[in-house]
Amino acid sequence: QVQLVESGGGLVQPGGSLALSCVASGSIFSIYDMGWYRQAPGSQRELVATINRGGSTNYADYPKGRFTISRDNAKNTVTLQMNSLKPEDTAVYYCDADVLDDLKYRRHYWGQGTQVTVSS
Repeated sequence: QVQLVESGGGLVQPGGSLALSCVASGSIFSIYDMGWYRQAPGSQRELVATINRGGSTNYADYPKGRFTISRDNAKNTVTLQMNSLKPEDTAVYYCDADVLDDLKYRRHYWGQGTQVTVSS
């Protein structure tokens, strides 16, 4: 079994910054893409950014220039640095990982989500 645990959410004022982290643990052989998604109340879950094992990134349009995704393959972690936060960034942020486990089964895993609230 594989677990993803996020941390770093919270309340921040508009224009502020937060860094989200996600650690994958368990029966992991290898991790392909890792990423962050978010879901605001009454909305569907949407892509924020993804990063592959080689470090190539993909961002949705809205966080470009404000958010930066990075990963540490040795530690099975992915981080989302969020700057210049706006009230519309308020959402539950979810970590996702495309994992090949020790039995060589491949599937996506999700974290439990961490709340980010941008408000004055």
